[in-house]
Amino acid sequence: MVDKKVVLQGYEDIADVYAEERSPSDEEQKALASFFKKLSTESRVLDAGCGGGKPVLQQLTSQSQWATGLDFSAQQLEKAQSNAPEARLLRGDMTRLPLSGSTIDAVLAYHSLIHVPAGEHQAVIDEFARVLRPGGHLLVSEGPGEWQGTNQDWLDADTEMQWYIAGAEATRVQLENAGFQIETEYGAPNTLAEDEEASWIFFDATRDRR
Repeated sequence: MVDKKVVLQGYEDIADVYAEERSPSDEEQKALASFFKKLSTESRVLDAGCGGGKPVLQQLTSQSQWATGLDFSAQQLEKAQSNAPEARLLRGDMTRLPLSGSTIDAVLAYHSLIHVPAGEHQAVIDEFARVLRPGGHLLVSEGPGEWQGTNQDWLDADTEMQWYIAGAEATRVQLENAGFQIETEYGAPNTLAEDEEASWIFFDATRDRR
């Protein structure tokens, strides 16, 4: 079970170490690049769980002059201020986004939903739908199967971290419940070579236009 206080403290404690470790794989880069192509300089984009601003928020500021990063860790946001100085930064919880409804063109949740307690995943996805304008885009990562766990020495930094991964099947249902139409699943079997195995699946979805 994920304890938000433990996750927050973990990210506060390892801000420097985490900044050095966060590097997307080739499959992740493919999903991100496809998402970025949908943006214009006028797109209002939210990086939900932006961490220290790398790699996503930093890239978003070169794509959009309206990039916003949200995180619940003050230490991570301090890093983000340095790495993406042009971005607007907000401190908050993804289950209660500090944004008005239908004001965002695109939301990206890169390895952030996986730290949310099991019973709150649908609430987070519902919040993404609430702040997105009709037809807005969402890119969210999840593991292929359900898994939860704790690491007492994450990144060899003597810091505890916890995860809850809902898995691809549950995430599809949650996205559909929130009114999203899934367009592409990067990391799904049909996007991989025969000898590859997915570590992550990125769901590229669009909010219902109604």
